[in-house]
Amino acid sequence: MKLISAEKKENNQVELSILVGKEEFEKACERSYRMNVGKINIQGFRKGKAPRKIIEKLYGPEVFYEDAMNFACEDSYYEAVKAAGITPIDRPAVTDLDIKDGEFTYKAIVTVKPEAEIGEYKGLEAEKQTVRVTEKEIEAEIERVRERNARQVTVERAVENGDIITFDFDGYVDGVAFDGGKAEDYDLKIGSGMFIPGFEEQLVGKTAGEACDVIVTFPEDYQATELAGKEATFKCLIKAVKESVKPELDDEFAKDVSEFDTLDEYKASIKARIREGKEQRAAADFEEKILDKLLEGFKCDVPQVMIDTQTDKIVDDFSYRLAAQGMDMNTYLQMSGMTMESFRQVFGVQAERNVKVRLALEAVAKAEGIEITDEAVDAEFAALAESNKMDVARIKEFIAAEDMKGDMLVQKALEVVKSTAKAAKKPAAKKTAKKDEE
Repeated sequence: MKLISAEKKENNQVELSILVGKEEFEKACERSYRMNVGKINIQGFRKGKAPRKIIEKLYGPEVFYEDAMNFACEDSYYEAVKAAGITPIDRPAVTDLDIKDGEFTYKAIVTVKPEAEIGEYKGLEAEKQTVRVTEKEIEAEIERVRERNARQVTVERAVENGDIITFDFDGYVDGVAFDGGKAEDYDLKIGSGMFIPGFEEQLVGKTAGEACDVIVTFPEDYQATELAGKEATFKCLIKAVKESVKPELDDEFAKDVSEFDTLDEYKASIKARIREGKEQRAAADFEEKILDKLLEGFKCDVPQVMIDTQTDKIVDDFSYRLAAQGMDMNTYLQMSGMTMESFRQVFGVQAERNVKVRLALEAVAKAEGIEITDEAVDAEFAALAESNKMDVARIKEFIAAEDMKGDMLVQKALEVVKSTAKAAKKPAAKKTAKKDEE
């Protein structure tokens, strides 16, 4: 292979002129012959056994040229890209294919990664939220734990908001029962909002053993369209009324729900956990704001194909997480009333920002002279394999070495930007109670 020329074009495109020599093209023709000979019938030869020279004499040498040119392009294109020192971001458009005197020439027009310009990337300043944990937040978390550990106790009184009732119901629209409108021994927490608006409120004040009719109207946007907007009557029978009894807030409670022996220790652990979560969110928010500052000095004509590719990755990741929850993308789109096109548009802005951030950080890496050695990449693969309890070879099936090196380069650049960034603290909200803590 010989790279004849690499000419820059508009819109981040490069036109490569490539020559495949006689010897290389002859190998491609031989490969084409071996692939196609089984399809060719020649009188006097068993099918698939006709010599190449006989076939070419009957049909001409060009009989194998089409596949040979494809093979030659596959073999020579990436060598030419490497020789040109460019980074393609899309499949090439191959033109001007020509065979002359046994040599094969062609042109490959490919979109390449653009060169980004950045402004100042050190000493960037952005607002950072001051982290504080209040007694109210600690108490709210403890109440959630108490609620989860509450006992249900049967009571002999009328239903109150917050009670759990066991009841039978049978629903009718225009006097006719409908699918999904009947259940027996159903447990419902009054005030949970699990049923149609207005349903639960009508059960307040009822007692165990009491029968009653609950009349409601299905919402206009109800998922069962045949019921949407219609009035329904539910014949109900209250079987039991239970109240939720939370555990006492004492040292025994702390021992039951945690590894701590006292309530004070348990509260301190909750405070530390809340603070840690807030600090992580504040750090992530600060990083995003610093990157926004970095992008203020960003100049680059970003090819649409890069944004489309990043959108594909976001959609694929979203689809994977849906599958982990037992839902497919088509079902999600139907439930959310979206098309794939509108769904992609939602993530298009995020995808464009992701691409710009990566290009900007790659420019930082270039300005800083950051390099990632092969040894460092191998070490990262080894660490990743160990953390995932997998073989390194298996990890490399999912992540290409070049992709790993690129990610490490960008991470190093991000560390440079963050290490010199300045935080302008956002004034904390005024205390609303004496128990609030900084």
